[in-house]
Amino acid sequence: MQLRGELPEGPLPAFVIEPPRNPAHGDLSANVAMVLAKTAKRPPLQLAGAVIEGFSTPSFVQSIEILPPGFINFRLQAAAVLDVLPQIINAADDYGHSTANAGQRVQVEFVSANPTGPLHVGHGRGAAYGSALASLLRASGCEVQTEYYVNDAGRQMDILALSVWLRYLEVSGSPQTLPENAYRGEYIWDIARALLSARGAFFVPEHLPVVEDNPDAEARLDAIIAACRQSLGETRYLELHGFACHSILAGIKDDLAAFGVEFDHWYSERSLFASGQIKHSLAALTAGGFIEERAGAQWFTSKRFGDEKDRVVVRENGIATYFASDIAYHADKYARGFSSLINIWGADHHGYIPRVRAALGALGLDANRLEILLVQFAALYRGGERVQMSTRSGEFVTLRELFDEVGRDAARFFYILRRQDQHLDFDLDLAKSQSQDNPVYYLQYAHARICSVLRQAAQQDGEVATASAVDLRHLLTEKREQSLVMLAGRFPEVVATAAADREPHQVANYLREVAVEFHAYYNAHKILVPEQELRGARLLLCQAVKLVLANGLRLLGISAPEEM
Repeated sequence: MQLRGELPEGPLPAFVIEPPRNPAHGDLSANVAMVLAKTAKRPPLQLAGAVIEGFSTPSFVQSIEILPPGFINFRLQAAAVLDVLPQIINAADDYGHSTANAGQRVQVEFVSANPTGPLHVGHGRGAAYGSALASLLRASGCEVQTEYYVNDAGRQMDILALSVWLRYLEVSGSPQTLPENAYRGEYIWDIARALLSARGAFFVPEHLPVVEDNPDAEARLDAIIAACRQSLGETRYLELHGFACHSILAGIKDDLAAFGVEFDHWYSERSLFASGQIKHSLAALTAGGFIEERAGAQWFTSKRFGDEKDRVVVRENGIATYFASDIAYHADKYARGFSSLINIWGADHHGYIPRVRAALGALGLDANRLEILLVQFAALYRGGERVQMSTRSGEFVTLRELFDEVGRDAARFFYILRRQDQHLDFDLDLAKSQSQDNPVYYLQYAHARICSVLRQAAQQDGEVATASAVDLRHLLTEKREQSLVMLAGRFPEVVATAAADREPHQVANYLREVAVEFHAYYNAHKILVPEQELRGARLLLCQAVKLVLANGLRLLGISAPEEM
């Protein structure tokens, strides 16, 4: 393409070549003229004509057409379109994968919910999104490590330990009042009973603590925690703390595994204290002049790096804050040598982004290597009514309950179907329905339908013909066949784009489009026709579509059933 004297030297700005919205306008459409119009100072339609004049038409292009406001549309030769079918068949399970990002080491940290209760439906969205994104990155050639950061230190874990202890005393015959702001779910009773079964009366102190009333509920809760520690002594308290934490964490691991989410590494916050990494990171910030002491507390001067205010890293009582742990944790991430780091956080953590980036800058680390993606909340609806959730009160629907009710595949697909930064209303009734209105059912049914056709063909004919033995160019001439082949040929590009954009929903929506096209084709054209050559060609098309559906579903962590 030549436009001498009309554009500045250097690489062209990014433009898009994709199928047009209206199939009647061709097979591919380029917006290059509209992208270049401002720089060239010419109307897009004029510029499109100039682009075509300097364009050497490849042999696989049948015709080129310009459409307002400046699209350049291409119709491809039928043979060129169909050439992708043998490639799909030969690539098989690897179709859609590439080595584009080979050599890149990426860490994806996601879920990382506090081990203070079972995972609920809100956590499920981050789990489905994070695992799907990791799969897409691997498919694009990245070496990926998935990590769960276990917040097993700090006040929330002390509240959990206290909650378990008070319920334990109750089942031991020494009932105590559980504060309203403690954890109150049924799972606390379960842990308390397990503790009693495992250790008997070991955690019943000789003298039960008495705590004065305090109108400040949170201050009173802290006083009860302190009394618990004093009554038990540090050794027994730490055992209680560990038992409660490990009980919750074991349930989280089981639930995630059942949900199809596996982590390469579980990273303990407590290890940051044991290894001295928190002290080391704070010492580095102090040496750089970024820590100030105010009223007995230590403050990180994060405003200097664009944060809205400075942040406490060590309280007046000498206890490090959660933020101090975050600083040390991210410093450790960088030290592990990843090319890039991806944190997937709940939308309620958006305020943490500036302070974490500020800490990285103060430590002399490249903040551009860290990418923070926010996942919006998922609201659960049953019978048109929204289900309220609160971890402390225990009034929530667990992730396990969700996928036990609707199935793992439906749960994962519904979570992934929208952009992660958009609010999601999860309709249980729709997820359980077996109809074309349920997107995952409709998609899986397309795969199962193809499997059924291939089984029938194998029973009637034996082996299905290979791609090299069929002259596809003169057989697959129907518009729906051409459309299906074009759609299947886009799969590698969809995977690569979804990985680059961090948007698994692109794959989900693409698969829905494939399913719609296949069902329409199946309903309009008989596949097992008497003519053997045409029959073989259509079966090859079915095989290719089956591979696309199966490979795409696998990337999203969803099964591709052969029968439904």
